[in-house]
Amino acid sequence: MSDESKFDFSEEEQEQQQLINKDKAVEEKKEAVRKDAHGLFASIKTFLSELLDFREDTDRDATIIAIKADIPFKGATAWILVCSIFVASIGLNANSTAVVIGAMLISPLMGPILGIGMSLAINDIDTLRKSLINLATMIILSLLTAFLFFWLFPLSEDTSELLGRTRPDIRDVLIAFFGGLALIIARTKKGTIASVIFGVAIATALMPPLCTAGYGLAKGNWAFFGGAMYLFTINTIFIALATFLVLRVLRFPMLKYANSAKRKFISRIATLTAIVVMIPAIWTFLTVLQESKYKREFDSFVKNNIENNSNLWYDRRDNDLDPDKKIINLHFNGDVSDEMVSSLQNDKDKYEDLMDFELIINANKTRSADRLTQSLDRAYTDLDRKDNVIDGLQKQITELEINITNLNKLVESKNTEKNAVSFSSLSRDAKIRFGDLEFFGYAKMLESKDFINIDTVTVANVRWKVSVKDSVVLVRERALQKWLKEELKVDTVFIRRN
Repeated sequence: MSDESKFDFSEEEQEQQQLINKDKAVEEKKEAVRKDAHGLFASIKTFLSELLDFREDTDRDATIIAIKADIPFKGATAWILVCSIFVASIGLNANSTAVVIGAMLISPLMGPILGIGMSLAINDIDTLRKSLINLATMIILSLLTAFLFFWLFPLSEDTSELLGRTRPDIRDVLIAFFGGLALIIARTKKGTIASVIFGVAIATALMPPLCTAGYGLAKGNWAFFGGAMYLFTINTIFIALATFLVLRVLRFPMLKYANSAKRKFISRIATLTAIVVMIPAIWTFLTVLQESKYKREFDSFVKNNIENNSNLWYDRRDNDLDPDKKIINLHFNGDVSDEMVSSLQNDKDKYEDLMDFELIINANKTRSADRLTQSLDRAYTDLDRKDNVIDGLQKQITELEINITNLNKLVESKNTEKNAVSFSSLSRDAKIRFGDLEFFGYAKMLESKDFINIDTVTVANVRWKVSVKDSVVLVRERALQKWLKEELKVDTVFIRRN
């Protein structure tokens, strides 16, 4: 092999070695990036774990003792419940949000509901039985108290506070669930957060639905009663469900029984009860969610296709949408043509959730175009009559102003000297020249310095606006004095300030 071939071969080896070195450098950089990314993800994971993990700050024994202590319902607790029901009923009757909030804060209803969720989570059938009995007793006493108040109280009407508790939607479900989560998390923390408990009591609003249900019973309004009890049931189920889930996540110790057969039986009963509670909770959530979708689609249909149509006179009512019967019942003032009915039907079918609904049009045919024209003519006639009355009154006002002016001139002519300046003209000119004047008057006054000789002097009484400074008042009074001398043709004018 020649020297030249050896040299060429060594150059190829060098190039290969450089490529290998570059690949190694790239791999090292990638490995460094992977390590940095892994370290970053580990740091983020650690941060989130420290931020969101509340298991280490949980006092299991104290939580169970505190929840069990709030379950019994007797003595002072019963009277507190009665008082809170009366306060809430008065607040609903007076349409006062502040009073209703006060009733929520003092209500003891939350105790048995937490007891139900806890007993299902820890397999405590005795606590479950006590919680259900106490909750049922509280509900009956609350309904009875609210019923008596609204039945005996003479002033009662359907206020907005009452109406707001008769038709729950998806937001009420979410409020109850997340409020229950916040409540039980606060309960399990070492050193219970009282402000959270108060906030949940306000947010979930257990008292107002029961009072509204009592109002429905007192007035025989079963729609109010059913809607309010439905809202209360939603709040109760989802608060208990949130309690059950949190305690299971925190792995609260299950209650153990000496008898293994009894332990299995109790466990099955608790599991079955939990499933029974969760099934209506899920069903309620899905039902309310679907109703909310129907309501949203219906509102969009009405806004886009009815309210924006100038040819339709829509009379909206609370029962226009019936999700249970799948009916849309629309009421209109005036006649609705067949073409318009067909157009509304086609527009309704464009909304996927409303396609299965039956559209019923209720047109008030008595309000035809002729009737509306007659009503418009009557309105114009009434306006013309009112215009005539206004014109007559305006003429009377003008005549009265002329008479008052003439009377003023007559009075001035009798009480002033010949060739004297008219006071009306003088006062009007003074106000024009000196805009800050609030009062003006002048008169001839007799005075005697030696009690023998008598002189006649001119005196002007004035009052200036309070906002005018004293230095400005002095300048204005000197100018007024000079002007009065020229107008009254006198040598001296005294300015007297009121």
